[in-house]
Amino acid sequence: MNFIPTKLEGCFVIEPKIFNDERGYFLESFNENTFQKGIGQPVHFVQDNQSFSSKGVLRGLHYQTGEHAQAKLVRVLQGEVLDVVVDIRPDSKTYGESFSVVLSGENQKQFFIPRGFAHGFLVLSDTATFFYKCDNFYNKESEGGIIYNDKSLNIDWQFSNAELLISEKDAILPTIENAKKAW
Repeated sequence: MNFIPTKLEGCFVIEPKIFNDERGYFLESFNENTFQKGIGQPVHFVQDNQSFSSKGVLRGLHYQTGEHAQAKLVRVLQGEVLDVVVDIRPDSKTYGESFSVVLSGENQKQFFIPRGFAHGFLVLSDTATFFYKCDNFYNKESEGGIIYNDKSLNIDWQFSNAELLISEKDAILPTIENAKKAW
C-alpha cells in the first residue's frame, strides 16, 4: 500500500497494490500492521458502516465530539464519490481548511481521516456503495455537523445546489463558526 500524506496533518490517501490477471483482480484492503506503520500511529477499528446512495446525494459534514470522536478509514466499493474533510481541531494550523479526493470502486483508493475532522461525501456516479471503519462507537448525543455550503470553507462540491439531494437534518446544520465544538 502507498500512503500519501495530504495538506491536512494526519489525513492520508491510501493506494492499494492491485494484482490483475485474466480472472479479475486481488487487493489487500486492510492489514492492521501495514496500516499503523503507514499512518504512524496506532488505530484500532471497532465498527464498520456501509451506505448506498444515488447520484447527487450529499452526506455530511459530520463528526463525533469529545470522548466519542472517531477516526475513519473510508472507501467506495461501487461507484464514485467526492470525499471531503474539514479540519475542526481548534489548535491546528489548518483549522477550517478542507481537502477532497475522488474515491471509486475503480481506483480502489481509501482515505484515512483522524479524529478532529468533519467528513462528508457527494455521489458522482449513478449510485455508490460507501464503506468505512470507525475507531470508536457511534454516540447520538455526540453528533456534530457543519453545513456543506458554509461560505468560509469554500468547498467545491462540483455540483450545483439544484443537483444535490440532502437530508433535512443535513440541510439545517450550522456553519463552522456556530457548530458544536469537537473537543
